[in-house]
Amino acid sequence: MPYDFFQNKECEYFPCHPGADPETFSCIFCYCPLYALGDKCGGNFTYTENGIKDCSGCLRPHKRECYGEITKKVGEVVQLVQRKKT
Repeated sequence: MPYDFFQNKECEYFPCHPGADPETFSCIFCYCPLYALGDKCGGNFTYTENGIKDCSGCLRPHKRECYGEITKKVGEVVQLVQRKKT
């Protein structure tokens, strides 16, 4: 796929996850589109003591090979938003 990878090495936070390989780190999903799915996102996350989802240990949206599975799950986010509208 020609659009499954992007890097912004000029970003002051690049790469924004500790331990990430800067050569293979993709910024295409700078903010994870699956965050709103909570524990159904499929990523490696934890919750803080205050109940906030912490995705700092998750590299799933920053791996080229995960692009397809993430874009397939975006429909679930759309459904979630539509349910909240009604």
